[in-house]
Amino acid sequence: MTATNPRARSDLPTRAVTGVVLIAVALGALLWGGVAFWILAVVAALIMMAEWAALHGASARNTRLAQFALSVPLAVMAPAALTIVPHDFFSLGLLGGAAFFVVIVTRQPRLAAGVIYCGLPVLALMLIRRQHEGIVFTLWALALVWACDIGAYFAGRAIGGPKLAPAISPNKTWAGLIGGVVAAGAFGVFMHWRFGLPWRLTLATPALAVLAQAGDLYESWLKRRAGVKDSGSIIPGHGGVMDRLDGLVPVAPVAAFLVILPHLYPA
Repeated sequence: MTATNPRARSDLPTRAVTGVVLIAVALGALLWGGVAFWILAVVAALIMMAEWAALHGASARNTRLAQFALSVPLAVMAPAALTIVPHDFFSLGLLGGAAFFVVIVTRQPRLAAGVIYCGLPVLALMLIRRQHEGIVFTLWALALVWACDIGAYFAGRAIGGPKLAPAISPNKTWAGLIGGVVAAGAFGVFMHWRFGLPWRLTLATPALAVLAQAGDLYESWLKRRAGVKDSGSIIPGHGGVMDRLDGLVPVAPVAAFLVILPHLYPA
């Protein structure tokens, strides 16, 4: 993340304070676990669905319909539902079914894609949190994205240099990309040293940092195509929920796969 314009500099205190508050809320919900973590993830997903719909020019009616369709698999992801239905594959199937329902009713494939975009990260985070070391693994998945954002922002601002993708996001630089990868990688090493994070996750952290920045660029492309600066205005100094979670969206499913990999292919 780089910020080379005066407006970005003036927004830095607001961004910093808001960022600290958001991290504190996320950590509190993570430690509390269960319903609290699920509620936070569901609220974020439903807001993201509305922002996704707005970026794609969906009507208010179709936006509400997509949010309703998404709410069904999100409800099945609730901790209380685990005693009723098989959680993971059933929820994944419901996500696909919700997307199919949306595309059939609205004739908008991009709106249906938003159901997957907003719902799959929630399923991934719920899956990670359920593991025996769920707090450590979920903290790793969340905080590697935070470390990447912070490292990219300050490296890009301090070093500058060649632009990463000027046609999509003119403020991002290669220095920012490298700074984000280094910061996330260092965080992964810290998690291994302090909390025993498995080596497969530690070594995957830099690659996931690259994936996080790809998610950031993808959302920037969506905003540029829609002709807007932010996906929303709900978060002071940051814009919308998608603006804050764009890197986590692609990282969470891959992180979940890496976390459960030993269970899929036991030795």
